[in-house]
Amino acid sequence: MNDGRRLPADTMTTKVPARLDRLPWSRWHWMIVIGLGTVWILDGLEVTVVGAIAGRISEDGSGLDISSAQVTGVAAALYVAGACSGALFFGRLTDRYGRKRLFLVTLALYLAATALTAVSFSVWWFFLFRFLTGFGIGGEYAAINSAIDELIPSKYRGRVDLIINGSYWLGAMGGALLSVVALNTDLFPKDIGWRLTFALSVVLGLVILLVRRHVPESPRWMLIHGRAKDAERLVDEVEHEVEQDSGRPLPDAGNEMTVRQRGTIGFGEIARTVFRVYPRRATLGFALFVGQAFLYNAITFGFGSILVTFFDVPTGSTGYFFAAIAFGNFLGPLLLGRLFDTWGRRPMIAGTYILSGLLLFATAALFGAGVLTATTMTLCWCVVLFFASAGASSAYLTVSEIFPMETRAMSIAFFYAIGTAAGGISGPLVFAGLTESGAVSDAVLAFCIGATLMVLAGVVAFFFAVAAEGRSLEDIATPLSAQSSDAQDRTTQDAPVPRQSDGRATGHRT
Repeated sequence: MNDGRRLPADTMTTKVPARLDRLPWSRWHWMIVIGLGTVWILDGLEVTVVGAIAGRISEDGSGLDISSAQVTGVAAALYVAGACSGALFFGRLTDRYGRKRLFLVTLALYLAATALTAVSFSVWWFFLFRFLTGFGIGGEYAAINSAIDELIPSKYRGRVDLIINGSYWLGAMGGALLSVVALNTDLFPKDIGWRLTFALSVVLGLVILLVRRHVPESPRWMLIHGRAKDAERLVDEVEHEVEQDSGRPLPDAGNEMTVRQRGTIGFGEIARTVFRVYPRRATLGFALFVGQAFLYNAITFGFGSILVTFFDVPTGSTGYFFAAIAFGNFLGPLLLGRLFDTWGRRPMIAGTYILSGLLLFATAALFGAGVLTATTMTLCWCVVLFFASAGASSAYLTVSEIFPMETRAMSIAFFYAIGTAAGGISGPLVFAGLTESGAVSDAVLAFCIGATLMVLAGVVAFFFAVAAEGRSLEDIATPLSAQSSDAQDRTTQDAPVPRQSDGRATGHRT
């Protein structure tokens, strides 16, 4: 089924993208989801566990001379700085050297850094490997989101991307419950329990690494990096496997495209493409990431302090409440993800952002009126985050599909770094004092700040979101390597999507 043909000047006409997009769901796609998506569970587990063990690791007899403030302050900031740095560093390498090579490297770095964190013997050692753990996780976001969107058929891309990003909260839920067990001194000594939590992350990561070795390189990336024959051969194999599983032949692929194979693309061209050719989309990415970062910090950064301070919940029981919140977070992408592919990106992105912001305003009003208990407060948070989590996950989906393939990983990295920096640096600075002051009005103000930014991001999405549902990545943003594309052609892609009378996209590049 090799339908590519050689043209002069290192160009190739191929149907590889169309062949990938028209595949029915199969076991091969499940391998992609499991091999690439499960790292988000590790990230959620990692972040939650560190917050949960802060009190224990700072106690006498823990084996580490560190304060709780250093764990939740300095170490958390270093993890965030590492994630931002890793996203930018590995994002560039992912666009240059390929998805597969980098998502193996970043996971290996994460595993090594986590293992070395478990054997920390001094504060500087703990800080160093928290930074390197974040460095690996940040690289994972760029490499994996790129690979997922380029391998998953366009019909399923939205829901799969959302559920995979939302699986972070399965890890968070597991981390909250794991901390209850690991910190039980009747089961483990003080200097062992917290180390075992990191060791478990390593074990899970090794299992993921074994599965991930079988995940292929992106054929789309191979097409423009001198490996067109390998891309065609890989898609031939996948099609054969899918046909055997389904027992029926595949339908004909859609349109072909002609690409010019090239080596690397410089930062200058990437920046010009993202900010000059697609200014509306850049504004959209910035608004979505910053909005969700501040909403999550308004709630999750001080949730423990709020429960303890205002509702007299014992510190040892906050993990149960957080597990409930995490479950609500996961249900959002799981149950709403399909609607991003059917109802469409614009109504769902704008709707989830605006609705979660309005619900947080309502929660702030109820909290300020003093009518909530610890249980009803947690239920309110669960409802808010049910919608917010779907919206936040769609931010990663959005920036991974609305820019040209050659800039995809770097675009994900850039906007992820902005959102993570806003949430992990500005967020704590803004919300720490508000949620820990003991004044109800301060906590209400924290909620309102997060809610306002979420609503504003939803308004931006209403006007700027791209109708990407069911469309090929190459149709959403013409590759820079496409033979017929140039800057003049691509500027039109920031315009609204033409619609037929029935409301469906016409398929024209816009």
